[in-house]
Amino acid sequence: MKVLGWLLGIAVAAALLIAAWPQTFGLEQAPIVAQVVSMRMGVVGIAAVLAVVFLLMLGARRLRRFAGAVVVLLLVFMVASSGIHLSRGVDDSTAVAEEGDVVVLTWNTLGDAPGAEAIAGVVQDSGADVVMLPETTIEMGTEVAVLLGAQGNPFFALTTDFANAEYGALNTTMLVSTSMGTYTAQPSVDVGQTNTLPTVIATPDDREGPILVATHPVAPIPQQMRNWREDLAFVASLCTQGQSIIVGGDFNSTLDHWTSLGVGTGDLGTCVDAAGAAGSGAVGTWPTWAPAWLGAQIDHVVASPDWRAVDAQVLTGYDDLGTDHRPVVAVLRQR
Repeated sequence: MKVLGWLLGIAVAAALLIAAWPQTFGLEQAPIVAQVVSMRMGVVGIAAVLAVVFLLMLGARRLRRFAGAVVVLLLVFMVASSGIHLSRGVDDSTAVAEEGDVVVLTWNTLGDAPGAEAIAGVVQDSGADVVMLPETTIEMGTEVAVLLGAQGNPFFALTTDFANAEYGALNTTMLVSTSMGTYTAQPSVDVGQTNTLPTVIATPDDREGPILVATHPVAPIPQQMRNWREDLAFVASLCTQGQSIIVGGDFNSTLDHWTSLGVGTGDLGTCVDAAGAAGSGAVGTWPTWAPAWLGAQIDHVVASPDWRAVDAQVLTGYDDLGTDHRPVVAVLRQR
């Protein structure tokens, strides 16, 4: 019986270690583990409930030692996982830009759900220069650009879509302010592409500005795990080519999932996550029905080392506009 208790204790300890820091075993992109680690505070909540259950089991003499050990392990897990999460920052102060900064907004619109006026309003409110819009059609993007132009803030729209693109997720659109110069979306055959949901890769016509990328790696659902890993590796590869690049979108992944993909001090390739660098990396962007402290930050803006994130914010004031994602705005300053 003692041997069984020890084996069960070791199994519980190993499971909790994997849930807290799967990177120890290189499991951060493994099935089930990838889903568990993305919702750290939710798992901490489950651990708290289990701790109460095992505390109640202390009254049973034969289970007392085992139950007590499990309670201790759960408490250690809760402290460790919460600490990792909170260390990434919960700052929700307003992002402020100075002249010369580039403001990047990303927002998964769930197939145009908020509508053109709402999207244009968020663009205006944030002062964005570049807008990454996964699940937004070119028709909606163009309508938003027209509305912004009528307000004296002209943008042009670029897009990539896949077959049967009437399904919203098969569209990704990018809006670029004319103040950034002109950009051209590159053919996938030349620059590569994510597997299931589209990515827009735009290069400056004058070759002076940064490459701009609006991306949407597929979600890590069981039947898409391989494509998810390949999509993240593809985005990371864009950040290892030694070029100035800014990437935004719905990455369907958190900082935990990128551990094996970082290069040097970068989070994803050599690119650095703006929210993590600015102290707001623990604020959830999905789903909007969950409080921001509970949700997963899967929407990101990342940039190559020649850019410094001076501010970043998850916008929590637009949760009732029809999409299940929160916008993220980042202020980038060239070094």
